[in-house]
Amino acid sequence: MTEVLILKKRKDFVRVAKQGEKMVSSTVILQAAQTLSEETAPARLGYTSTKKIGKAHVRNKTRRRLRAAAREIFPFHALPNTDYVLIGRYNTADCRFEKLKKDMVWSLNKINKLLTEPASNNEEHNQTNSDSAD
Repeated sequence: MTEVLILKKRKDFVRVAKQGEKMVSSTVILQAAQTLSEETAPARLGYTSTKKIGKAHVRNKTRRRLRAAAREIFPFHALPNTDYVLIGRYNTADCRFEKLKKDMVWSLNKINKLLTEPASNNEEHNQTNSDSAD
């Protein structure tokens, strides 16, 4: 079980958005990036909901649901030394809680796979695709 801390500073949210990977599901958007600090840092998690999804009470409900689902999922699936940002979507406040958790696990597994696969494997794949295009 991994310890999960909270992201609070805007610069961390911006860094994850610019440098990290992104996974979109029907109820949640998950962004993740490797931490810049020491090697044994615990995972950190931030929550966001924008004005696009509704008024303040809808945004608050969305963040509450994201926190509740993340409390059950992230300690078991989060990678250490990684920053995550959960972004609520238009239907996050109204969907079934089990669906939200299922989408969160799916997104987390996919994004962890992207973050842990070796960069050299991606470069080799890109080179073979560019060679075959010539």
